[in-house]
Amino acid sequence: MSLYEHVFLARQDITPQQVDTIVETLKGILEENGGKIEKVEGWGLKTLAYRIKKNRKAHFTLLNLDAPPAAVKEMERQMGINEDILRFMTIKVEALDPEPSAMVQKRDRDDRGDRGDRGDRDRGDRGDRGDRRERSDRPERSDRPARQEETTGQEG
Repeated sequence: MSLYEHVFLARQDITPQQVDTIVETLKGILEENGGKIEKVEGWGLKTLAYRIKKNRKAHFTLLNLDAPPAAVKEMERQMGINEDILRFMTIKVEALDPEPSAMVQKRDRDDRGDRGDRGDRDRGDRGDRGDRRERSDRPERSDRPARQEETTGQEG
């Protein structure tokens, strides 16, 4: 059997449970035709670079497959019929990577949380700007000179 990485994008207005249902449906199609899903990674709801079928976001899911080409072809045919699936791509690979994909690692890195208190850090030298004036040193708004409005002379 051949090894594949398969990514599909599902519509933004379906729930994550419905995405799981789609994955289970695909799993059934593959198993009927002699294949299996090795790994499923849900990448979550992400913003698209451009609109696809009037959607600005989509649920991204990665599947690692071990299946014969006929099973993959049937799965892709069914995905083309399903209105909840916006796009999909299947790539044949030499070996499946058991490690989490770069997208999952990126999400884990983003979830690290607090990076310490940054509220009292020194802003450094203000250079040639000098120190700020106190608000009491500023003239009141009514004391400031009025701005000159440009007039567009229309001669008729």
